[in-house]
Amino acid sequence: MINVNSVQKSFGDLKAVDGLTFEIGSGEAFGLLGPNGAGKTTTISMLVGLLKPDSGEVLVGGESPLLPKCRARIGIAPQALSLYEELSGRENLEFFGSLYGLAGSALGSRVEWALEFSGLQDRAKDRVGQYSGGMKRRMNIAVAMIQDPDILLLDEPTVGVDPQSRNHIFDSIEQLKSKGLTIIYTTHYMEEAQRLCDRVAIVDHGKLMALDTVPNLLDQHGGTSVVQAEVLEFPDSIQVPGQRDGNSIRFESNQPLQEIATLTSKGLQFQTLNVARPDLESVFLNLTGRSLRD
Repeated sequence: MINVNSVQKSFGDLKAVDGLTFEIGSGEAFGLLGPNGAGKTTTISMLVGLLKPDSGEVLVGGESPLLPKCRARIGIAPQALSLYEELSGRENLEFFGSLYGLAGSALGSRVEWALEFSGLQDRAKDRVGQYSGGMKRRMNIAVAMIQDPDILLLDEPTVGVDPQSRNHIFDSIEQLKSKGLTIIYTTHYMEEAQRLCDRVAIVDHGKLMALDTVPNLLDQHGGTSVVQAEVLEFPDSIQVPGQRDGNSIRFESNQPLQEIATLTSKGLQFQTLNVARPDLESVFLNLTGRSLRD
């Protein structure tokens, strides 16, 4: 569906994208994970034809996104909201739908679908400027879907939203996934990528650091799990792994549940137990030496 081949893009002395290569399959939810400034938004801009690569090639369904007929297949919800705050929610949807050539009953049908999809039917007549940050994000995605695209690009879609709207956005994306829409999701929130994406590309300073399914990334680059526990007492016959401080123990393991079961079978009784498994934050730290939020 989407091919990115050795793409580079610079702004003066800043190399925003440095040789990115990846493919995205039809119906795949594909994550671009990295901190602010990693090159995610620049990559998205080239995927939708807003920017032309300095070198390399971007193809969407075998065509350049610089072509209008190709861009019409793509919906984008940019990080910078693309809404007219003086217009109502319904008016925004009607305006953007008309830009894609929708009219009459076809436009009306898509507007009603988008209002239901965003959960904003009751606020359809209100000016978007009166919406909360989360409601604006939801409307931003609804506008991106107004022409019923084959591909949806979501650039940091949960920035600055309240927990209720965040969960609504997650549910909406999962609904679109179930219908086979191809989704590209950029974020620096690891938990979002783990929940929503089939595969994740980790980028830093415009370079591709790793690309795989989330479980494979965790296995290959996540490191070990960390077990911390308080125990009731230490039988003399038990040798515990790792560090011991009074009744507290801490150890690292590739098979934490098996180690805990072994200790329990030997008579160790846990008062508290915490297992911190590797996540995409751990993967990014191990690959780059810095945090996603640096």
